[in-house]
Amino acid sequence: MPVSFRRMPRWQRGDEGWLDALPGLVAEHCARWDLRLAEGEVRHGSNSLVVMVYRGDTPLALRLTPPQEPVSDQATALRFWAGRGTVQLVDADVPAGVMLLERLDATQTLADLPLSAAVPLIAAIMTRLAVPAPPEAPGTAALVSARSAELEEDWCALGRPFARSVLDAALGVADRLSGSPAGAAVNGDLHYEQVLGGHRERWLVVDPVLLRGDIEYDLARVLWTRLDEMRTEADIRHWLDVVVSHARLQPEHAHAWAVFRTVDYWLWGLRNGLTEDPQRCCRLVAALLG
Repeated sequence: MPVSFRRMPRWQRGDEGWLDALPGLVAEHCARWDLRLAEGEVRHGSNSLVVMVYRGDTPLALRLTPPQEPVSDQATALRFWAGRGTVQLVDADVPAGVMLLERLDATQTLADLPLSAAVPLIAAIMTRLAVPAPPEAPGTAALVSARSAELEEDWCALGRPFARSVLDAALGVADRLSGSPAGAAVNGDLHYEQVLGGHRERWLVVDPVLLRGDIEYDLARVLWTRLDEMRTEADIRHWLDVVVSHARLQPEHAHAWAVFRTVDYWLWGLRNGLTEDPQRCCRLVAALLG
């Protein structure tokens, strides 16, 4: 068990029992799925542990997450895309929070590439995932409708942290976005660190969130997660244009999504005590509305 994993802030909420049970959980699923442990480093994020394993000669990865995490939704998303631009799900024990996955190279992510390479690639992934979505997937239009009803209340509760004109810009596009009839499959958590090097395909998405609607939904995240590398407002608008061009998006619709989602995230970040991301949202909004 990596010491750095035990030190993650989330375990202060009382999940130490799950941590203590992990060795037994790994052994149980190795026996159930005919796996053997591979030599090498055990990897982790903030919420999950990934153990390298083999089934015969096939390298795989055993991902273990506390059962209260949305493992069912993650497994559903991976089964839906079935390896199309995403990591392949081999097996899953949802109640236990365990998934057996195709092994990727976690030392390579799109976050390591310069923007000139990473932005066109992530735009291509957006379109690769955009097959017709299942009707039961949450809709981006409904998400906007629900969230837009809360924005002004949040803005007031947080002490009106930015100009009313910025809030009005987000609310002004909400009706249009909430009325969109699009039905494409959308990854609602798409960013560079969650696109890893693969073998079956050069780049594959991990931990996708399956939504139905406009693929522009997470366009703002594509910008704000690398915003520190965009020095000027002109740079920000340039990279927005690059995504729009490579993903063949409608510029006005893409711009509307970027404005709404940035304002939404700005308020969410302030409400949850974030410090750096609200500043990035401020810069991004200034470039979008300038």
